[in-house]
Amino acid sequence: MESISVFEIIKVGIGPSSSHTMGPWNAAAAFIRIIKRERSIEEVKEVFLEFFGSLAKTGIGHGTDIAGMLGLNGEDFKTINTSKIDEKIEYIKSTQTLNLGGEKVIPFVYGHHLILNMKKSLDFHPNGMIFRAVFEDGTELVQDFYSVGGGFIASQEKNSIQKQCVRTLYPCHKASDIAKYCEKLGFDKISDLIFMNEESWRTQEETRQEALYIWQQIKECIYKGVNKEGILPGGLNVTRRAAGINRKLLGDKIYKNKDEWFQQVVDAEENFTNINKWIACFALAVNEENASFGRIITAPTNGASGVIPAVLMYSQAFTPFISEDDIVRFLLVAGEIGTLFKKNATISAAMGGCQAEIGVSSAMAAAGLTEILGGSVGQVLMAAEIAMEHHLGLTCDPIKGLVQIPCIERNTMGAMKAITAANIALESDPTKAKVTLDEVILTMWETAQSMSDRFKETSEGGLAIAVNVPEC
Repeated sequence: MESISVFEIIKVGIGPSSSHTMGPWNAAAAFIRIIKRERSIEEVKEVFLEFFGSLAKTGIGHGTDIAGMLGLNGEDFKTINTSKIDEKIEYIKSTQTLNLGGEKVIPFVYGHHLILNMKKSLDFHPNGMIFRAVFEDGTELVQDFYSVGGGFIASQEKNSIQKQCVRTLYPCHKASDIAKYCEKLGFDKISDLIFMNEESWRTQEETRQEALYIWQQIKECIYKGVNKEGILPGGLNVTRRAAGINRKLLGDKIYKNKDEWFQQVVDAEENFTNINKWIACFALAVNEENASFGRIITAPTNGASGVIPAVLMYSQAFTPFISEDDIVRFLLVAGEIGTLFKKNATISAAMGGCQAEIGVSSAMAAAGLTEILGGSVGQVLMAAEIAMEHHLGLTCDPIKGLVQIPCIERNTMGAMKAITAANIALESDPTKAKVTLDEVILTMWETAQSMSDRFKETSEGGLAIAVNVPEC
């Protein structure tokens, strides 16, 4: 089994969905690379893209079609000016052309070159897509891709096409491996073990800098979210709420940038109700940004991108554990817990429902928080177990296929459950626990396999059909 870096689980992304936006975007970029490897961009006459299954059924609401076009157009979601996305898509549609790989303008007619096939699913995975390049000499290059959660992509031929297989010094594929190696090496902090394993990809200083970069991106995303009013795109007419909560909690306090705002939050009146509202505000801010094609931190998915930021921001604003070292350790442990779910279950809602997104992110956040609050190795793993245990069976049933209802509010719930799980674990003896993290991960996967496809990001069950929303 391959090792996965924590920064493949917690990373810079773009809304509204990691599996339905980032995955197809990554697949389009990968197809461009394949074309260049096999032939050349200059030889391409036309490109066709067809989405299947869950990608097709909720594709419009998730911006799957937009991601496919921009990826083929040579755009990078990590660097694109998100305020220009609508303009770029309108240009492609109105001119009926696409600048393939940013190198060659070719004909591209939406609805002909790009199709959302809602009647068919590919066997390998619910999030399937097929790219086809037609060359000037009439020959073709066809490649299937599957978005398997968290922005990861795969093909039937290769389990993962994004990177070379890496094996760490102390491979941790299960929670029991983490406990075993920490005991063997005499580590009382899981983050010490993760620091060591991350050296398979980069130096410890580089790992530290990447974690702090992630933290700055989290602050930037929350700051943007708490300062934006209005209606979210998509037709549900969902009103942004984070800005109103922020304004009410801060009153007439003035700030000019994210650091001044953060200090105002730290200095604000602390009581249970206010802290609870701040946690909700942080999570809402991120997921409102996510819902509007904003740049966010995928952790481990976009639909669940508000949980870890909310809990980490809570730790930095309202606990004594506010050093850069605490931030780094939080993210390392949270990311490592995410790898366990990816390896042994799923982080894709199309495979496992929302337990695979909010549930996993809550477990990650609970572990990270417990780590910096002084929890033992056993307590950290216990916190992750508790958080996931109380998300088992959670369905993914987005209304109108948008990552808005119930997705945005679910992030606030996941954050609160993570904090509660951490507090319970810190007051518990993990040797007396009846359920292990490995057992709950296995149970989550069994639950996912038994769950009806109607509740796996297809918008064909639950709230998605219970609430009648007219098409816009």
